[in-house]
Amino acid sequence: MTGCRFCGAALEDEFADLGMSPLANSYLRPERVNAMEPFYPLRVLVCRTCFLVQLEAYESAAHIFTEYAYFSSYSTSWLDHARRYVEMVVERFGLGPNSGVVELASNDGYLLQYFHDRGIPVLGVEPAANVAQVAIERGIPTRVEFFGARTARSLAGEGTVDLLVGNNVLAHVPDLNDFVGGMPLVLAPEGVITIEFPHLMRLVEQNQFDTIYHEHFSYFSFFTARRVFAAHGLRIFDVDELSTHGGSLRIYGCHESASHAETARARELAD
Repeated sequence: MTGCRFCGAALEDEFADLGMSPLANSYLRPERVNAMEPFYPLRVLVCRTCFLVQLEAYESAAHIFTEYAYFSSYSTSWLDHARRYVEMVVERFGLGPNSGVVELASNDGYLLQYFHDRGIPVLGVEPAANVAQVAIERGIPTRVEFFGARTARSLAGEGTVDLLVGNNVLAHVPDLNDFVGGMPLVLAPEGVITIEFPHLMRLVEQNQFDTIYHEHFSYFSFFTARRVFAAHGLRIFDVDELSTHGGSLRIYGCHESASHAETARARELAD
């Protein structure tokens, strides 16, 4: 890595060094259990300019995520979290049959199914073909690809969306600016983005070293997330503090020019 994956500044400071480790979800097949397994440095750096905490990318996202071992629907507590989120966001933003919802890294349709059941049009974007196929079989339209500016322009050609969702995907993105930069391209003028990610502050406070692994390219504070979104013309107007994944944030974003008012919660966490 030549510089920070967000701002490009030189990375000179170490956040943590956990030695050498194999990729977390790249399991060996039975016939390979006695074969050599690649290990990579698990060294975490922090940018002194934008304070993004990050790993170097030793393997490409395509290698890690094209075929994936994790299926979100296996967790009943996560399904309940998704269901409650859908109930909340539908009521808060008045979503209905004329709305459009897109989820980035939609996995097996675990969340979009609850919008679909309400008659709200949905589309998933999921790079892992084996996982996406489960969603498609459930009747959840899914595009098998990585999200970025190119995919966003393609989606926008079919119409902008009212709600763009990304749960536990922001940390998994090596090209952060391409990913976040694609969001405003597909978002309707008054549309809303909700993104959930583990909160860096909780990682530090509770010494959650086990949440550091190669699939997580970046670790976000609210401060840095705001800077990343602002760089791409997006404004964070609200935030929820969640108990999931050891303590997460759900940020609510919109176009800089949108009418969504900043909440006291967002101002308080920013201070």
